[in-house]
Amino acid sequence: MSELGNHRARKRFGQNFLVDEGIIDRIIAAVNPKPGDNLVEIGPGQGALTGRLLAANPSLVAIELDRDLVQLLAAHYAHEPGFKLIESDALKVDFSELAGPGPLRVVGNLPYNISTPLIFHLLDYQTVIHDMHFMLQREVVERMAATPGSKTYGRLSIMVQYLCRVDLLFLVPPESFAPAPKVESAIVRLTPRNSRSVSAANPKLFEQLVAMSFQQRRKTLRNNLKPFASRYTLDNLNIDLGRRPETLSVDEFVDLSNQLNAQHA
Repeated sequence: MSELGNHRARKRFGQNFLVDEGIIDRIIAAVNPKPGDNLVEIGPGQGALTGRLLAANPSLVAIELDRDLVQLLAAHYAHEPGFKLIESDALKVDFSELAGPGPLRVVGNLPYNISTPLIFHLLDYQTVIHDMHFMLQREVVERMAATPGSKTYGRLSIMVQYLCRVDLLFLVPPESFAPAPKVESAIVRLTPRNSRSVSAANPKLFEQLVAMSFQQRRKTLRNNLKPFASRYTLDNLNIDLGRRPETLSVDEFVDLSNQLNAQHA
């Protein structure tokens, strides 16, 4: 049941409210909030997780875009002195300003229509984030967690895995929501990496390389990277450019970007 009573879900906000108590229990157990955690909830909606998070830790920042829900949330949790509500699009929030004495622990049931850009936005702040637990479309989570050679492995897999450890925790059926979406959902845990075996010397170049490599995934690296030929020498790279992009590991893409970057060092 909703914490806030009836509120008509708005299609333009991509709203699907979580109503399954069993799933809510599993999400809270996965997050395992503790007193003193610096919790941020994106898209609290009708408060399905909000009250439970506050019960574990009386300090919580919630970010909600829907003005009607903002009013309902503000009224419902007015007695909670540690509850702070920000009326904003999460894509426009500077998360570094929310980081306090400890790193952020971010939780959210993300609208499917903005989930990928929002995750990339949050990854810009990975240095101030301890972990993130999100409800997302199952297909998006599977793409994040995909391994080289699989059909779902691509730009999203590489960029997220480069910065985070990705754990698909469990699936959530459509009937757990009101209204029920047409797709399955999944809970994912993203844990930013403090260090990694190979780091991109030029993160912007690494990002461009990955994006360009997957513009036409059925083509070889040599074909996809033709636009780089005017700036870089491709023939002497220590990698077989006859390979398809989905066969390269994250570290191989990092190494390739570092080889390109060294040409202009």
